[in-house]
Amino acid sequence: MTDGSAWRQPGPGAPASNTGWGARPAWATPGAPQAAAPRPAPDSWWSDALADPWRDPDAPVVVVKPPADESPALEKPPPPSPGPRVGIGLVLVVSIVTALLAGALGGTLGYVFAMGGGGATLGSGQVGNAPLNNRAPESIAGLVKKVLPSVVTISMRVGNGTSLGSGFVVSGDGHVITNNHVVEGGSGAATIRFSDASVAAASVVGTDPESDIAVLKIDTNGLPDGQLAPVQFGNSDAVQVGDPVVAVGAPLGLTSTVTYGVVSYLDRPIRTSENGTARYYAAIQTDAAVNQGNSGGPLFDAAGRVVGINSVIGTLSEDQASAGNVGLAFAIPINHARRVATDIINTGKARRTVMGVQVDSAYQNPAGGARLATVEAGGPAAAGGLKAGDVVMAVNGKPIDESWDLTALIRKYAPGDTVEIQYLRGAAKAKASVALVADAK
Repeated sequence: MTDGSAWRQPGPGAPASNTGWGARPAWATPGAPQAAAPRPAPDSWWSDALADPWRDPDAPVVVVKPPADESPALEKPPPPSPGPRVGIGLVLVVSIVTALLAGALGGTLGYVFAMGGGGATLGSGQVGNAPLNNRAPESIAGLVKKVLPSVVTISMRVGNGTSLGSGFVVSGDGHVITNNHVVEGGSGAATIRFSDASVAAASVVGTDPESDIAVLKIDTNGLPDGQLAPVQFGNSDAVQVGDPVVAVGAPLGLTSTVTYGVVSYLDRPIRTSENGTARYYAAIQTDAAVNQGNSGGPLFDAAGRVVGINSVIGTLSEDQASAGNVGLAFAIPINHARRVATDIINTGKARRTVMGVQVDSAYQNPAGGARLATVEAGGPAAAGGLKAGDVVMAVNGKPIDESWDLTALIRKYAPGDTVEIQYLRGAAKAKASVALVADAK
């Protein structure tokens, strides 16, 4: 079909069609006298049917667009040139801009339809969506309905601005777990916003910058009964790659946002540094969309149990302010975070798990590994048979690529746990069992 710039209808005298309005049906007996087609009453809603060719797809109507007098010359491609190739940066920029434009257009259309603009409303009766409201408890929608009351948005005054992140309620008396970097440097009380938009004040109970964990306590005065809905804890050691997960938080300040993905990798060694403090942990990697503002929010398994705390993202941007999700997000395993939070609540500070060694930060080898610069006399590593100069290649089967990976992997375990250390002494491979302890700080 053309664009309808020119169209015509057969005029008087044109041969009648044997199809269309008033024609004899194809199943009529050949040779039988044909009855005149019924004509509509002048005041009926379809009285114009015989004069409207678009009501009959077989009506003898043609849509014609006259051709141009001359065909335009074909455009010849330019000759190849040795110019620069299009870089991936340009491709990414075009893709991102296209996606943003599509999102803006979709949002505009959605707004128009939601506000009833742009034409008549389709269907004036009651929307029949009652069966769709009853989502199965094991569905994603059912899971979200269950966990959303437990997730909060946290804002706190930091310097001349406001830090915004996420968190989740872990006890009936109002304790909330979040990331340390959400409240670090803050002053005064934090503001807690629940999923139903109600708010409450909260104070910082304690923090552990190295594990990036902080615990807050909500002021429950004036809160209605049932406002606090503690989460259920999962077992992050039981998570497997490929498991479905749901992230809930306030990315870019958009509260109660839900994203869905899978576990992409386990025990990914993460080292970040902010304000002079290095943070180490063996993270759960996921492709669930996580952005700034998700920090401190929960990562749920398919049963609605918290298995991690969304903390950092991988990004192609060199500017943190413009960093966005590229499908690489990392969560602190909940077993690690829960242990640290419990220490903070009970003692005011967290214990750090150590094996009594110092690594050589300058050591680099394409094969990976962490070379031990010193081994503390009488410490766990020495008791396991390790010596200075040994190169640790794996902890409980998890390979070490960088020297600091050893610290990140050891921090995953609790004091008192025993781990298997695979190492090289010269060219010889060996294993050692090391019983980990808490540091003396």
